[in-house]
Order: sequence, then structure tokens, then C-alpha cells
Amino acid sequence: MTGFDSYFLMSTEDVRRYAVEVLHRFAPEEPTECTEIGDGNINYVFRVRSLRDGHSVIVKQADRLLRSSGRPLDMYRNKIEAAILKLEGELAPGLVPEVWHYDETMSATSMEDISDYKNLRKELSENRVYPHLAESISTFLANTLLPTTDLVLDAEEKKRRVKFFTNPELCRITEDLVLTEPYCDYKGRNILFAGNEDFVREHLYEDPALHAEVASLRLHFMNNAQALLHGDLHAGSIFINEKGLKVLDPEFAFYGPMGYDIGNVIGNLFFAWANKAFTAPDAEEVMSAIETCIADTWDLTREKLEAKYDACVTLPLYRVPAFKNAYLDSILADSAGYAGTEIIRRTVGDSKVMEVTSVSDPKQRIPMERALVKLGIALIKNRRSYRVGHELTEAFRLILA
Repeated sequence: MTGFDSYFLMSTEDVRRYAVEVLHRFAPEEPTECTEIGDGNINYVFRVRSLRDGHSVIVKQADRLLRSSGRPLDMYRNKIEAAILKLEGELAPGLVPEVWHYDETMSATSMEDISDYKNLRKELSENRVYPHLAESISTFLANTLLPTTDLVLDAEEKKRRVKFFTNPELCRITEDLVLTEPYCDYKGRNILFAGNEDFVREHLYEDPALHAEVASLRLHFMNNAQALLHGDLHAGSIFINEKGLKVLDPEFAFYGPMGYDIGNVIGNLFFAWANKAFTAPDAEEVMSAIETCIADTWDLTREKLEAKYDACVTLPLYRVPAFKNAYLDSILADSAGYAGTEIIRRTVGDSKVMEVTSVSDPKQRIPMERALVKLGIALIKNRRSYRVGHELTEAFRLILA
């Protein structure tokens, strides 16, 4: 039988043995089952469960190749993911899965099974808007972002972390798919819904004013090592139930502008609203709950960042009110801008969301996509003008009117 002293891509049977022989989560004679539960493109995710008492473990293994194309990919991302989950577990207890073991040889991270939590994107699509969502996700954002900045960390420690979390391959994916190709389809990978080609060309490909703003956001993403980010904080990376939520899959983690994480959360909440607005316009109660959640997430994140700032930032220069306010304002401006780029890329790019792709009727899909693109553009161009959450939601209301 194969040992685990050199890398190989594990099968379900291998993972079942791994959970016994390496993780020691199960006794050798204990009956277990192993199932692959992942649906991503760059990792394999397995659940091993005891048939005796139901206790379980998740094993996530990085592959050397992309599943879709077979392109090589640096497995260092798995080390980054394990490290950031451990750090976020310290900064935001209970809001990420607990990491139990990281195996550099096998590029495998073993962690808490969160099967009791459900995918936020799917929950919103089924009209389940959890009252605690804004409170919980804003706590995660404030607690994991500001404490990882130069304002709080020792300068040498911050630079060490920047070096450790350098993630060029996955950052390049973002730089291309999010911050370049939706505005200049130079690789021919954008996927446009029939009937929206001319609209996209006019509003995204041929708007130099928009290009100037996106260029600024792109350069900011690449050069502002402000805080340690999750890097891919969409609704599918958030799992939720009545008790709380868990944030997972931070393999895109790197040091960048805080607003990128915040904006990704905000942008993905708008997809749920847009889908209901065009496919279930009578679902007013659900849409109102989503609208409130968006505004509250924005406002609570600002409020909690300010409280965290007051509690953690000690250098007198940084505690000057004018500097603090300008710093927080810049984070929120970035957040609106990156919410806009997330909305646009998921609408016209090659990595869409189910809220968009599930709509097949052109009479619904075409106007929905146009409304989303208009919202993305407004958030990008007007990003410095938003102060409170209802101003963002009002921007979408005006587009829907």
C-alpha cells in the first residue's frame, strides 16, 4: 500500500487511510466512509465520516494541475490557505473552519467539517436571508483585516507576512479575469449573452473614463499591500445557518487593499437582489431583506473598523482624527469600486454566478445583465461619494426604476 511520504493525488480510499494513519482521527478498525465533495477547479475536497458515531474530518488537497485545462499551478497556495485559516481563526474565532493539520508533503489541509452550514449563495437563491448575516460578516471583515495592517503590526512582522503570503499565480487570475478582461477582451474569454453584445461594447469596451477608473483600481490591487485578504470572498465562500457563519476557501489570500474583500461581499449580495428583481418581482419581502442586508453590511463594517481602529492602533500619528477618517474613507471608496468590478466580471466574464446563469429567458436575462453592468459602472465611477449603505442600494433602485 502507498505511504504518504511523497506527494501523489489521493483517491477516496487513500484519503480514508490518510485520516487513520496520518491524522489519527479514526481507529484502524473503525468503519468509515470517504466522499469527494468539492466542486472547484484547483483543489480536491473530501469528507471522511465515522459510520459508528458520525464524527468527521474534511481533507482538502491541492493538485498540481487545473482540472479544467491541465495547466500547472503552484501548490504553495495550499500552504497559504492553511496559514490564513489558522490566523483568521485567532482573529475571528468561530467564523472560519478550525484547521487540525497541515501536511506540506501531501499539500493537504485537514479541518473541521462544517456540513451543518449551507452555501450562502444557494440559501439566498432559496429566499433564506439570515438576520445575523450582516452582523456576522462585518465582524469577520473588521476582525481579520485591520489587525493585519501596518497600523497594528510591528513593521518587520508585517513585511514577513507580506513575503509569506505572496501569491502571484492566483493574483494574476484576479488581475486578468476581474480587472482587465471585462473591459478589454484581449484573450477572447468573455461570455456575452446574445442580445447584449452591443451594450457591452458601448458601456464596457469603449468607455475611456471607465477604463481610467478601472486602471486605478487594478494598480491599487497590485501594489497596495494594506492587509491580509481572503482574496476571493464571494457568496460561495460563505457558509451559514441560524447559529452563525463560516468563511472558507481562502487560497487566493495575499496582502492587498482591504476594500477588495469588502467589495466582493457587497457585490455578491447585489446578485441575489438582481435575480429576484427580474425573475420574481413579487418577492418584495425577500428583496427588502437583501437590500437591508447590503446597507447594514456596509454600515456595520465601517462602524466595526472604526472601533477596531480605536482599540488597536496606538501610534499617535495614526490616531489623529483627520488621518483616521481619511484612512477609513479610502477603504470604503475601494470597497465600492471593487464591488463594481466584481459585479461586472461575474456578468460578462467567463466565471459567472448562478444568479445570472440560471436565468435563461432573454426577456429577463438581457435587462438583468444590463442593470448589473450599469450598477457596476456606477459603483466604480462614483466610489468616492458613498458614505452610508443606503446610498449604494439607492443607486440600484434608480437603475431598476
